Amino acid sequence: MGKKLELAIAILNGVVGDHLARTGNGLATDMAFVRDGRPVADVGSDERVAVLVHGLMCTEDIWRLPDGGDYGASLQADFGYAPLYVRYNSGRSIESNGRALATLLSELVAAHPRREILLVGYSMGGLIVRSACHLASLEEQAWLPLVKRAFYLATPHRGAPMERAGRVVSALLARVPDPTVELIAQLAELRSAGIKNLGDSRHPIAMLPSIRHYLIAGSLRNEPFLTELFGDTMVPVSSGTDGYRAGPRALPPSHVKVLAGLSHMDIAHHPDVYRQIHEWLEEDR
Repeated sequence: MGKKLELAIAILNGVVGDHLARTGNGLATDMAFVRDGRPVADVGSDERVAVLVHGLMCTEDIWRLPDGGDYGASLQADFGYAPLYVRYNSGRSIESNGRALATLLSELVAAHPRREILLVGYSMGGLIVRSACHLASLEEQAWLPLVKRAFYLATPHRGAPMERAGRVVSALLARVPDPTVELIAQLAELRSAGIKNLGDSRHPIAMLPSIRHYLIAGSLRNEPFLTELFGDTMVPVSSGTDGYRAGPRALPPSHVKVLAGLSHMDIAHHPDVYRQIHEWLEEDR
């Protein structure tokens, strides 16, 4: 399957993926570890693995760095983490994908003994990481104690304003007594559960205290008002940092970083982001 077709299917899954899964449509993407664009049955017996979870309407290609590498390959070269890339249906609810990720990680640990699992989530992927860890803690799943550190890159911990605006517009359109406008409102409501979840003003579950959490947010502007309002163009800084830049902090300030000049898409594949990840891992050795 070509890269353009893979991306087109990823976008389709992001928009209406919950419907595709519910109706058994063959275009619905099942969550799996992938390598070279294909799901892999044997993920290897490496004791230390880094699991990378992409965001909405993406594939694992979103991680690709300008030099042809990616965060996973760099983690392997610098710290010995074997990279495992997750591909999934980003239109399903975050809770559903969190459960699917927890199942995938349970299978990973059951296949071979592991010493450590490093979690890296980009955008929606970070929320799915949080959801999977929460579920694993409730069910005492065997993989969770292996997770020492988790990295959240451009993750909307406190929601994405565009989706909240979309909810308001959709509700207003539904009140207009015009058949055409009503049709537009109905089409707007067809957006996936995954997209709708991004409008939540706060992720409903707390970060587990047993894991060291690290957050990276982006900001295209230096002006405080614009930074807070637009952040990386998709996620405001307060959402990307889960509010830990001000007031009582549940995380050490050193675990939260705002990188200026980076857009939402940049954060998935930028050398400055990997340098920050590298710095944190070096400090935490």
